[in-house]
Amino acid sequence: VRFPEDLEDDNTTFNPEYSHQVFGDDEVAFGYKGLKILLYYIAGNLSTLFRIEYTSKVNEKFGCVEADDVESKIREIIPPGFCTNTDDFVSLLEKEVNFRPFGMLLHTYSVHHEEAGEDITYQIYKADMTCPGFREYHERLQTFLMWFIETASFIDVDDERWNYFIVFEKYNKDGATLFATVGYMTVYNYYVYPDKTRPRVSQMLILPPFQGEGHGAQLLETVHRYYMSSPTVLDITAEDPSESYIKLRDFVLVKLCQDLLCFSPGKLMQGFSQEMVTEAQQKLKINKQHTRRVYEILRLRATDMGDAEQSRSYRLDVKRRLIGPYKKKQRELAKMRRCLRPEELTNQLNQIDLNMQHEQLEESFQQLVSDYRRVLERLAQA
Repeated sequence: VRFPEDLEDDNTTFNPEYSHQVFGDDEVAFGYKGLKILLYYIAGNLSTLFRIEYTSKVNEKFGCVEADDVESKIREIIPPGFCTNTDDFVSLLEKEVNFRPFGMLLHTYSVHHEEAGEDITYQIYKADMTCPGFREYHERLQTFLMWFIETASFIDVDDERWNYFIVFEKYNKDGATLFATVGYMTVYNYYVYPDKTRPRVSQMLILPPFQGEGHGAQLLETVHRYYMSSPTVLDITAEDPSESYIKLRDFVLVKLCQDLLCFSPGKLMQGFSQEMVTEAQQKLKINKQHTRRVYEILRLRATDMGDAEQSRSYRLDVKRRLIGPYKKKQRELAKMRRCLRPEELTNQLNQIDLNMQHEQLEESFQQLVSDYRRVLERLAQA
């Protein structure tokens, strides 16, 4: 909500992707007809208005089951201090002109919006719990995780090893400059013996109204550039990354790596090298596993897949990596043959896919190439 009229504008509404963490696996609230759970957030500081509407409710025991206490379930997610009536919320909205982003400005960029017919400015800030008011702001911000990340959980904000990176949009209202929350990322700094840290991305969310505009890539690249400048950072990883995050990371890392000398076309055609691993880690804080994907994507760009010899060489190079897990299973099976009785071995054979079919490997390869081509297409448009 940026303006009072947004309260009645369905175009500013977006719905949750998940609600199982609040309402159970069936995502059902029992005992209501026409139930609407309404959460309004002021665009900048995320002050909250919470309302429930329904046409009817089971008011006495119905088959020994009472109506779900929806309000209590929501109260477990949103922090105290929220509004319950519109007038209080609108009065807070009037004070939004005083809101400013928390922490240190890292990056400013603009995105052209066709509907607005203009370039809109965005900024990325790094914050921590020492910033006045940030703790309360973060409590409101993290509530979005429960609705948009399937396995989300709230983090321990008292642990000083957390860093927070927030994206804001700058917009004008009655001649004043205001800020709207776009998305954010949390990163935990793990200790690596003897004197290094390994930042690990824990949570990342771009709010639905801003998705598909490139903010995720801007955020991830900004975070990488922030840690690249630190001599104590070993490399940057992610906790249980989703498929969409992996695709985003592929794009950002390829963009960062493409100008390194070790990834020149001539060197790419010679195969994956230790030089690539060393340079990507030292200069860009990218680990060996991610560097290998970057190499495969950039080598695909340098390869003429219409040339039979170049195509065959690329295919064999990638498949040698893909075959690794199958070989590991074969080694495990060899151990089992030495150790297990025949009936136990038969049981294990049923659990392990021993038939590493050429078709499966080819299917994995084709899917990978398809994903890589999408990264290259996006890179060409960047």
